[in-house]
Amino acid sequence: MIFNIMAAGPTAYIPSLDKFLQEDSKWIGVDRGALYLMKRNIPILASFGDFDSVNGTEREQINSYSDEVKLFKPEKDETDMELAINWAISKGVEKIRVFGATGGRMDHTFANLQLLLKYVTESPQVNVEIIDEKNTVTIAKAGSYKLKKEEAMPYVSFFPYGAKIIGLTLEGFKYPLIDRDLPVSSTLCISNEIIEEYGTFSFVSGILIVIRSHD
Repeated sequence: MIFNIMAAGPTAYIPSLDKFLQEDSKWIGVDRGALYLMKRNIPILASFGDFDSVNGTEREQINSYSDEVKLFKPEKDETDMELAINWAISKGVEKIRVFGATGGRMDHTFANLQLLLKYVTESPQVNVEIIDEKNTVTIAKAGSYKLKKEEAMPYVSFFPYGAKIIGLTLEGFKYPLIDRDLPVSSTLCISNEIIEEYGTFSFVSGILIVIRSHD
């Protein structure tokens, strides 16, 4: 089961949703993101937030359009996005895609990236990724992974997240590595490319931010 979550980030950063609408997945709106879905006639399973970014009329429209609305006070410990992801995980979802989570305020973007770290450690059974017009961002714990070559997303970058990476190996990439350690500040693995049908990356210890992107 796949849930797609639309946040309230700048619409210029939201990719075309056509391919995501052709599959069996459910949509969740977060604050003004629910309005974005409604205006595009995308069914909303649930809407979350304090809705401080919409006016009274728009809030009524969201209430009537959504199957379910979760209203929260602005003063709370979790972000609206975090509450939405928690709810999705409680439904037994296997994959969560987050849209509208980048651009605009940097603190909001960084908070959403922090959530990727939260869920890769607390709910590793769920694959959570952030998607915008030029990027797909995920986080990986130590292990071995395979990535399919995608012409639409030719670049693959790897960044240590919070701790040194031990034993990174890249195979099937333009710039391969064998058992390389990366300090937290490393930019060694930016803008690599998969040159075979699949590229594989593996490492022994640490957490990696993995970004697939295009110009």
